[in-house]
Amino acid sequence: MPALIEVKYFNTFVLKKVMQTLAYGSTPCEGGGTCVNFGETPVWNGSKGIPNAKGGYPRDAATNDKEWAIEEARINGGYNNTSVSFGAKAYLVEEEPNSSIRGNALIYSGIYNARTGVNNTNVFSVGTPIVKSVDPANGSIQKLYAEDTNLNIFQELKISRALIDKDAIYSAEGGGAVTSSNLVIGAIQPYAGRYGISKDPRSFAVYGPNKYFTDKNNNVVLRLSGGSIQEISNAGMINYFRSRFASIDTSSAEGPIIGGWDIYNKQYVVSTQQAGSNKSSFDTGYETISFDDLVQGWTSFFTYKPESMFSLANKFYSLKFGNLYEHYSYSGTRGLFYPGIGGVAKPTSITFIFNPEPQVSKTFKTIEYEGSNGWQVNQISSGNTGSDALGSLWTTTFDISSTTANGPLAAIYSYTQGQYSLNPTAVYPNAVAPYYYAGFNRKENKYVANIPNTSPAAAGEIIFGNQISGIKGYFTTVTIATDNVTQPGGEKELFAVGTNYIVNNGY
Repeated sequence: MPALIEVKYFNTFVLKKVMQTLAYGSTPCEGGGTCVNFGETPVWNGSKGIPNAKGGYPRDAATNDKEWAIEEARINGGYNNTSVSFGAKAYLVEEEPNSSIRGNALIYSGIYNARTGVNNTNVFSVGTPIVKSVDPANGSIQKLYAEDTNLNIFQELKISRALIDKDAIYSAEGGGAVTSSNLVIGAIQPYAGRYGISKDPRSFAVYGPNKYFTDKNNNVVLRLSGGSIQEISNAGMINYFRSRFASIDTSSAEGPIIGGWDIYNKQYVVSTQQAGSNKSSFDTGYETISFDDLVQGWTSFFTYKPESMFSLANKFYSLKFGNLYEHYSYSGTRGLFYPGIGGVAKPTSITFIFNPEPQVSKTFKTIEYEGSNGWQVNQISSGNTGSDALGSLWTTTFDISSTTANGPLAAIYSYTQGQYSLNPTAVYPNAVAPYYYAGFNRKENKYVANIPNTSPAAAGEIIFGNQISGIKGYFTTVTIATDNVTQPGGEKELFAVGTNYIVNNGY
């Protein structure tokens, strides 16, 4: 019956073929005959296949310079022969050699110095303290960022910094002083505030001394600057980010919140995306928005959904479906992101509020703007005055001027879009003079238009809707956008928008 004998270790032996320098000559050779040395090229002139006393064999081209390596536990490999000595051990035997994952700990290796040729990046000495841990109650470490002599540590629920190549010494009174140390990672000091980066390290971006990132657990967007953390989502966007972060699913490992620094416009751009939607659709499951430090506010929404964003030199790039795209390129079509892989050109729009004399009710009669031809008004609406019960139905009362947004129709046509002629045989754009304008008309280097009213009848109204002009209310909200008729893909500028209004009777 066969038996299985377990050998706990083997020693490795390297066997080398010895090539003697042999030839007939006047020099005596060991083993008989005479030898002569012809430099570094040995020649064999004896009986082929017979070694001399030193084990020399004839040179054979088929097996030239071959070596063998064998592993053996006992001398001669014989059964029960003397065991080869263990020698020096370059390892430690662990009782439980199982791997473990410590999400709240840092470990560092030896140094790397390219100038001196020192490379100890794969050396982890157990004789020195090379592990630094943070509080596990704050979750796993998601991001590390080194700057100057500090290492910023971003956990799910906490942000800290660790001293690099120095340590902090505290007095009995609690005062601290920094001193040099041979530690690679020194004392860990937390930033004030219960903030973290959740599980979205891809939201991190940096510019100068400022670091930007999101904390989905607290429904905030944060800026780390000057040793303190500020909530930049407080700049008029508290409700937006609370609702947005609550609506996205972060259970996927894709990282649905992506951030980047736009060096071209000096803005932090963050894109919140539904998990799994990034590679399946251009138009759904995302919102991309930017924050500007100069105005301390959120300035724009964008119609692109990136896989990653970054700046290089003075240009801003994003990745989509594995392709690299440069933003703000003058050679491309404006309003079109990711051309060639399914990108869709979309109009640029701006939404703002007219609110002069907020304490009185007004009728907004006209609208005007300074800028380029090619802007249309998609919608104008007054403030909601509340809900009224009409039987079992509840209705809201407000004035509105609106038709089809983002298309050839609009509440107020652009200058070119609304141009027409009374000649019944003329077809735009080949209309003949005189021209008339159903939307904006150009007067004194401004584009002006009356505001039509498309509101349904409200309770108590006798004249309403298209029988009157103007929008009634304390304030009105306006959305103005580029059309798809005037110089498609070209540049369109907008400098200012204004309105003419009257105060209603009784106010």
